[in-house]
This record gives sequence, C-alpha cells and structure tokens, in this order.
Amino acid sequence: MFFVKPKTNMEMEIEEQTKIVPYILMRYINPETGEIKIDLPQNIRKIVLVASGSSYHCARFAVDLLEKFSGIESRAIYSSEFLLKSIIPHDENTLYIFITQSGETSDTLKSVDKVKSVANLATLCITNNEKSTIWQKCDYKVACFAGVEQGIAATKSFTSQMLCLILISLKLIENVNGAEATKHYKDSLIHLPIILEKALARRNEIKKLANRLKKENTIIITADGISYSLAKEAALKTKETSYKNISAAILGEFMHGHVAVLNNKSTLVYIAVDKISERSIANINKIKSDYNPYLVVIGPSPDEIKPDVNINIECENVIQQMFANVLVMQQLALEIALKLGRNVDHPKGLQKVVKDKI
Repeated sequence: MFFVKPKTNMEMEIEEQTKIVPYILMRYINPETGEIKIDLPQNIRKIVLVASGSSYHCARFAVDLLEKFSGIESRAIYSSEFLLKSIIPHDENTLYIFITQSGETSDTLKSVDKVKSVANLATLCITNNEKSTIWQKCDYKVACFAGVEQGIAATKSFTSQMLCLILISLKLIENVNGAEATKHYKDSLIHLPIILEKALARRNEIKKLANRLKKENTIIITADGISYSLAKEAALKTKETSYKNISAAILGEFMHGHVAVLNNKSTLVYIAVDKISERSIANINKIKSDYNPYLVVIGPSPDEIKPDVNINIECENVIQQMFANVLVMQQLALEIALKLGRNVDHPKGLQKVVKDKI
C-alpha cells in the first residue's frame, strides 16, 4: 500500500487560483451589460498605492498598468517608507489605494490614518477581509475574495489582488469611454482559468528545474518594465520558503556593477511577458558570454537567446502572460523549498495574519 504525502497549504492554495479567478470575474463584471461593478471616485488625476510585502509587489505591478490603461500618473510606496515621509502627495483628486491581504497590516493601517490626517483625499482598500479594520477606514472598498490563506507565502491572495487591480484599471477606462471600450480585455480575462491550468500542468518540468536550483547559492531573477514586480515577488517567495538569498533586479540596472556576483557559480532567471527588447537580448547574451550562468527564461524567449531552460505558457496577451508566469514562479519556489526539506507552511521566524473566511 502506497503512502500519499498530504499536500501543503501552499500547494493547495496555488491550485485553488483556477477557481478564485472566475469567481472574482463573476462578482465584478455585470453579465448583462459587461460593466465592471467597482465604485471609484470621479476625476482622478493621481493614484498612490501603499502596501507591504507581496501586496507592495502588486502595487508596483499596478503602477505600469494604471498609467498604460488610464494615463493617470501613479506611484507605489512601501507602507513603512510612507510613514517616514514628512510630505506626502496631497494634490486635489488624488486617490490612495491601500492593499493588504488581512486588512490588519499595522504599517498600512497607520498609512491610512496619515493620509486622512493630512487632507480630505479619497481612500480605497483592496483586502481579503470585509470585516477588517482597513475595510472600515477606507471610503471605497474592493474585496479580493481569495478566502482564508493559511500558507505564509502569499499565492492566491497575490493573484486575486492582481486581478482586482486590473479590473480597477479597466474601470477607469469605462468611466470615460463606457463598458464597450474594455470588452476585448474582459474577454481575455475570461480565459484566464485555462491559462492557469496550463501553467499547473508544467509541474514536472518545474520540478526538474527546482532540482537544479536547490543547489545554487547565487540566483538572480531579472526582468524589465512591468515584469520587474514579478521578479521581486518571485525572489520573495523563494526567500520565504527556502531561505535562499535570492536577488531581483531590473536587467539594465543589473549590468551596472551588480553583474559581478555572477563570477560565482550562478543561475540567471529572466521573466518576460512580451517580446524581449533588442537591448535586453544584447544584455542577456553578453552576460551569457562573459559569465556563463545557468540561464532560465520564464515566458516567451526569442531565437536570439539560447537559454538552458525556457518555460513558456502560450498566451493571447501580456495580462494572461503575467498570470501564467506568476504561477510558474510560485510552483518553482514551492518545489525548491520541498526539495530542501523546508516546511513551506511554517517557515522559521515568520507569522501571518489570517482572518476567518469572508
């Protein structure tokens, strides 16, 4: 009789994302009109996103998205750093977005109070708990409907926050141009569960890569543009679960001195969501020529690059590719940790605020 090892919370929560995504879309997209059902203030001219940890990486992801979709000036800042600032943005028609899985993150709650003490500015929260303190404090509210997340490493809460921020970005377009203007994006989102299933189906391939990376002492995860937030999140996931000292960097900036760490035996991971620029191709090939790291590309890789491993999920657009890459990197972090014998649900020295199911 074979003994089947029970799944960790982290593994179950990674798999659960295929069900959470369609639920969020059902809750926020009107099936008759196609309109996104999220209440936002009118005439927004600037957006400031405040968060910590994985939620900050979501905020960083949203900056590029918000500016691209809506043309509204946006910035992201860590909650702890926000509290240290003597002057904060307080221009008229500024929207502050606070992101926290539990709704009880101390620095983020204090940041809400700081904004409200400075000026009469609109505040919006994205949280996994509608009974939380931040839900009561903010003017506008978006629930991310991930349910209880027991794993220390944010997985399903991260992608649910990502999806909520995408819907907020699209709602800003709708407020100006109507629901029809975002139809092609919403049609693409409907196919996300299929993309996530395809990413989960690459588990054996990811396990093989994890078996290689568990031995590495130097792993650098690089990216450009909107993918940089994913690189930071991927590094954090692996640090939390395997205790490896992994760094994330914008590829172009990495070439300025930081690249010297590749003189050690190393792996370079590049995360791509779109066509890789000629400049980035040149940088990656120079790194390969000069340092010969084990090269991994997550996402589409052009013929000009010769990675040792390429894990790519075929997608319709950048948004789908973002989610596909997130699930690949979450699984990779999980597998590296499991192969090292780590307890991914209870990493040493880490705790998580978990609230009852919404």
